[in-house]
Amino acid sequence: MQLSRRKFFTLAGASAAGTVLSSPLEGLLARKANGQPVFGGGYGPLVPDAKGLLDLPAGFQYVTLSSTGELMNDGTLVPGAHDGMAAFPGPRNTVILVRNHELSTGLTGSRTQGSKPYDPIAKGGTTTLVVGANRQLIKHFVSLSGTIRNCAGGLTPWGSWISCEENVSVPDATNGLLKRHGYNFEVPASATSPVDPVPLIAMGRFNHEAVAVDPKTGIVYQTEDSSRSLFYRFIPKVKGKLQEGGVLQALRIIGRPGVDTSNATSNTFKFSAGEKFAVDWVTIEEPDPAGDTVREEGRRKGAAQFVRGEGIWYTDKNGKSELYFVSTSGGPDLSGGTGRGSGGGQVWRYIPADETVELFVESTSREELDAPDNIVVSPYGDLILCEDGGGDNYLRGVTPQGKLYNFARNALNDSEFCGACFSPDAKTLFVNIQSPGITLAIWGPWTSKRG
Repeated sequence: MQLSRRKFFTLAGASAAGTVLSSPLEGLLARKANGQPVFGGGYGPLVPDAKGLLDLPAGFQYVTLSSTGELMNDGTLVPGAHDGMAAFPGPRNTVILVRNHELSTGLTGSRTQGSKPYDPIAKGGTTTLVVGANRQLIKHFVSLSGTIRNCAGGLTPWGSWISCEENVSVPDATNGLLKRHGYNFEVPASATSPVDPVPLIAMGRFNHEAVAVDPKTGIVYQTEDSSRSLFYRFIPKVKGKLQEGGVLQALRIIGRPGVDTSNATSNTFKFSAGEKFAVDWVTIEEPDPAGDTVREEGRRKGAAQFVRGEGIWYTDKNGKSELYFVSTSGGPDLSGGTGRGSGGGQVWRYIPADETVELFVESTSREELDAPDNIVVSPYGDLILCEDGGGDNYLRGVTPQGKLYNFARNALNDSEFCGACFSPDAKTLFVNIQSPGITLAIWGPWTSKRG
């Protein structure tokens, strides 16, 4: 499935990246800077769901698709731990969803059971769903198996999903593994059966979280879920052909080698929102080390450190590429301490043409933002954040004017939302509740005015 640049922008804005201007975050930043209220009414108050699953504003509806334990068309059961996901256009007005499963290892319990496992004892992977124009499931099947903790990922301009392993386990005498883990794997949206699981080794072996592709250059930007993670880019030898190798690099802030960007209360140097810093990139000479040492090499070379890099998206703003990525636990300690890793979350912006990075938004309270994870810009201009905090978890929106609002609440349990993406026709938001593993399709009056 080869996508045109225009179609990629449409899909990226509805999935892992944003095609609209970054006005939601710019509006939020401006409101905070001017001391204006940052909370708005959004689509209106959430209405308690009689089914006890998903609270939504009046006028919105949902259906569930492909829940854990259901029988799929390939004769296997839907795995659990639904996570990152992207939506692609299918034939005859269908939507193709490629969905991650953040499962670990073992011989029992929920697992992806594909016919071509990368490592038989590993239980993670991806499933593919084909959804009709009426939001009814047509079929679902395993498309990648034998991987570990497939957390997030990202779509590509050439019609595939990059599924990321957030685990760097290696074979030893106790775990039964046959292969090393910590890689990315590519799953074409057009696949109708399990793909050959080819690890994209040159992209690095580390705790991968998410990726975003700049369609102008083919460079792939990558986040890492670790307490002292780095922000990476992969420059492929051949644009669009990741299996042919390339160069892995990590971002360094010029004049601040090895800086901790967390803004922890105990940090001497603090980043201010909107202040741009010049950056360059250090090359990772050992992208596939025996140990979990990729970020250690990067730190030795002065790469900047982030707290749990997670969601990332690409936007084309007035013809200029921009990348936004989340530091889920960044920001000052909101628990009353002075340490790092207990913040409400940060969003950073990197501009390739300028080679600058800046702190764009930083949470000052858990009511404002609580551990943002997966992110998506809606076709209607709002930013949607999937929360992964304690207690109630919300899909939280930000309007183009910078007002925060609650769009949905997980009324079932305290599990996180993940994998938010819009259908190519912009009418349906697909999202996962990770546990017990439910995919939902949500629709309603998207174009109505938000308060």
